[in-house]
Amino acid sequence: MQEPAHDHEHSHPHEESAEAHDHAYLHAHGIAHSHAHVHENQKAVLNRLSRAIGHLEKVKRMVETGEDCSEVLIQLAAVRSALDNTGKVILKDHMRHCMVDAVAAGDQEAIDDLCAAIDKFMK
Repeated sequence: MQEPAHDHEHSHPHEESAEAHDHAYLHAHGIAHSHAHVHENQKAVLNRLSRAIGHLEKVKRMVETGEDCSEVLIQLAAVRSALDNTGKVILKDHMRHCMVDAVAAGDQEAIDDLCAAIDKFMK
């Protein structure tokens, strides 16, 4: 009797860790690579950005229709706050994932890049 065909995808735990080891290897050996990856909060970040874009579009409409300047400024403050909070989520994810790998690999350049990004973000 023949066994039924196995027609579904599954992953093995060692496959994921192999990718992490490859990433750490690239950092350890100073090999340039992209950081195209998904963090645990990617969906939340995208939702936050969508809301901020919606608020900014509202601000634009307010200016176009001649709304009160103080109301426009209040809405701009809300957009800025939404963007700042989104940046915090991204920074925390980056620290928990990318920077852990970089520190383990002794990747000083990644640490310097993060410091430069923080300087620009917090101006």
